[in-house]
Amino acid sequence: MIGIIIELIISWLLLKFSVKKDLSVLGLKPSPTRLTQWSIGFLLAAAVCSLYHFMTTAFINNNWILNNLNNQLKFYASLMALWWVVKSVLFEELLFRGALLYLAIEQWGNTKACLLSAACFGIYHWFSYNAFANPFQMGIIFVMTAIFGWILALSFAKTKSMYLPIGLHLGWNLFNIIVFSNGPLGKLVFIKANESHLEGIPSLLVFVFQILALPLLVYGYFKVKRW
Repeated sequence: MIGIIIELIISWLLLKFSVKKDLSVLGLKPSPTRLTQWSIGFLLAAAVCSLYHFMTTAFINNNWILNNLNNQLKFYASLMALWWVVKSVLFEELLFRGALLYLAIEQWGNTKACLLSAACFGIYHWFSYNAFANPFQMGIIFVMTAIFGWILALSFAKTKSMYLPIGLHLGWNLFNIIVFSNGPLGKLVFIKANESHLEGIPSLLVFVFQILALPLLVYGYFKVKRW
């Protein structure tokens, strides 16, 4: 939480002394439109993430089952995990879709700024996944997270607010890490019944779905809104 407060202070200083503006340019003040955007982002990400995880077991002899932790322990673990996810999402959003992206858009326009933000987001995840020993893994991580980072940056650029990217990011991370236990926090709500996993062409297709489905949906949302 201290890191988020420091980010807000640094963001305010950057905006004040570089363009003589304040944090309001990040679209942090709630409004019906922004809350709707947050909700749309959260629900889209949650739906796509859930469909992706169900696809990983739908074509093989496997399925998702509730974790057998007792209810009280499961609730406590999930609550702590939720707090961790919220903090990590806010930290990353302020870093990659906050003042720095706003200043980049002002300087270079939406396209270049969003691509730069996406590349930085991809490189950042090399560190968070500690993937430097495996060049192939580095490439996969970069592609996955850079595409996701691009649609998050585009969401900020299109809406002039952080609500949609936060909703998208939170929806995906919450369901991926907490609901489907796919992350650094261990087994939480649902777990796979066994170790069977997809292979071959089905595995590749599900992987492509994981990378592209949400960005394409959000891009389509912008197209419909513009129409």
